[in-house]
Amino acid sequence: MHEFLKGHLPGPVLTTIRNSRDFINRLPEIPEAYFHPWRRESMIMLRGYENKYQGARCFIIGNGPSLRNTDLTKLKNEYTFGMNRIYLAFPEMGFPTSFFVSINDLVIQQTAVDIQLLKMPKFISWRSHQWFQPSQDLFFLYTTYTEPGFSKRATGRLWEGATVTFIALQLAYYFGFKEVILIGVDHNFATKGKPNETVVSQGDDPNHFNPSYFGKGFRWQLPDLETSEMAYRMAKAAFEKDGRRVLDATVGGKLAVFPKVQYNRLF
Repeated sequence: MHEFLKGHLPGPVLTTIRNSRDFINRLPEIPEAYFHPWRRESMIMLRGYENKYQGARCFIIGNGPSLRNTDLTKLKNEYTFGMNRIYLAFPEMGFPTSFFVSINDLVIQQTAVDIQLLKMPKFISWRSHQWFQPSQDLFFLYTTYTEPGFSKRATGRLWEGATVTFIALQLAYYFGFKEVILIGVDHNFATKGKPNETVVSQGDDPNHFNPSYFGKGFRWQLPDLETSEMAYRMAKAAFEKDGRRVLDATVGGKLAVFPKVQYNRLF
């Protein structure tokens, strides 16, 4: 049936049908996502970040192996977004990132204690709120897997784009950053398999900057690089339409969506 409709209906009609189905599927989660007291407080606090850093630049730090070849100490006086288990790099960096973002259910469930203790503003998927206690530096985001799009309003629904980096890009836009620079976004995984399939690590992690990042026994989901690329193209278009830009300074990265720059030349 799906192939029949795809072959006989115009693209805009198919998009409307798909978006309507996505909305219906999300209906059960919408009341809490907008009206739960914790979410209401997060929405109020998030408004304080709208265009707060207008005209400034920031770095979004991925977690790829290339970070081992990147001098992160250069970022000490920069605005930085760290994601998932980036805090494993803090001792070597000598400082924490300005902001922290995590949305993946499996990652959060297994690292919630560590995340709760971080001292910077933390932006977490609302789905995982049961793993946390509310605090003044903890923001719950309403993120979903459905209805692709780049949102300019962090207080509402944010599409995940199969990568936490896309959420960080949407936050950076909402915060007003004019220039966003990606590092450590290798867009290349040694571990292969079906996208989004849950696997259990059998030993040291070859896909991230630290072998214990997803170490032995850690449950994680294989990447969906195709969906991530679609999300990145949306981010590129949104930034450029507003006279802003996203650059990629990842050392040896495989992502081909954003203009490349040499990391050391940025300072």
